[in-house]
Amino acid sequence: MTNTASPAILNSVIRLQKLVGPVTGGVPAGTPFFVTEGDDMPKPFMTYDQQLQKMRDKHLIISDEDGAKDTLRRIGYFSLVSGYKDLFKNPTTRDYRDGTTFQDIVALYQFDESLRELTLRHLLHVEQHLRSALSFAFCDKFGDSQKAYTDSNNYDIGKPKNKAEIQRLIKKYLLPLLTLKTDHPYIEHHKRAHQNVPLWVLVNALTFGTLSKMYSLSKPQIQSAISQEFAAINEKQLGQILKVLTAFRNVCAHGERLFSYRCARHEIPDLPLHKKLTIPRKGSQYICGKRDYFSVVLSFRYLLPNDEFLAYKGHLSQLLARAIKRNQQISEAELLEIMGLPSNWKRITTYKKA
Repeated sequence: MTNTASPAILNSVIRLQKLVGPVTGGVPAGTPFFVTEGDDMPKPFMTYDQQLQKMRDKHLIISDEDGAKDTLRRIGYFSLVSGYKDLFKNPTTRDYRDGTTFQDIVALYQFDESLRELTLRHLLHVEQHLRSALSFAFCDKFGDSQKAYTDSNNYDIGKPKNKAEIQRLIKKYLLPLLTLKTDHPYIEHHKRAHQNVPLWVLVNALTFGTLSKMYSLSKPQIQSAISQEFAAINEKQLGQILKVLTAFRNVCAHGERLFSYRCARHEIPDLPLHKKLTIPRKGSQYICGKRDYFSVVLSFRYLLPNDEFLAYKGHLSQLLARAIKRNQQISEAELLEIMGLPSNWKRITTYKKA
């Protein structure tokens, strides 16, 4: 794969990025009846026959009409077609490329669905490790009274910009779990039996986003203790990575389009593996592996145990191979480029992390 994208690929990347939302991104699983095609104006309700005709008018081949209708009923036009059609369009005519079939779109959707499942599985492992490390480091320093993590003085209040964020963390995300009835039996048990909910209990009810925020507002010695759980990254780098992974976790959890997603607000830091894999730069900025799917791959390399990362890498390689085999309209180079994966991405385990 060359470093310079072809006009068709570049157009596809731009079109896909325009569809990505600023926070969670991707195309949400939603109503199939309001379709956007080339602009932001809502389209009128369409029956399934009308949806099929609309695709045929754009030169899409539909060989099994009943099967296509069943797929549209289960998934929806918006989530399936509007979400995944752009790679198959002629950038000039906006019609489908010659020979493109309805099953090509379905195959890409199914690839992305499997990619979300794979990615979320390992994100949850990172999340659990973070829960354990954060609660251990915090309780080791401040004790296991609930007063400890609801006291703003036990966070990094030395930075003026942190004060309001610390208050928001405590009042919006931590205190309600203590003062209001929750759906978490383990929290309710500790309230009744001990009149105290230690952080190592409460942390299990916190989202990845709240964990990431709590980490970012923790005192430097707490961040240092947590970052030492992960080889070859420091506390600042871990904070940057967690912000990006939070966005990708939201995409996975909400069933949105993952393979082309770009994190709009955050990026992972420059890491030694960027340089060792000879990722090209545009100016001082690496052109991939900062806010695209490859940034997740790089993050997993640093945050997952070696054996788990090898298993993840093997599954990802299998998914990519199957996607290319099932879809004759998308080349391997095109799919890798949209995901931000360099052609030598599999060599990520050849080099040391540091």
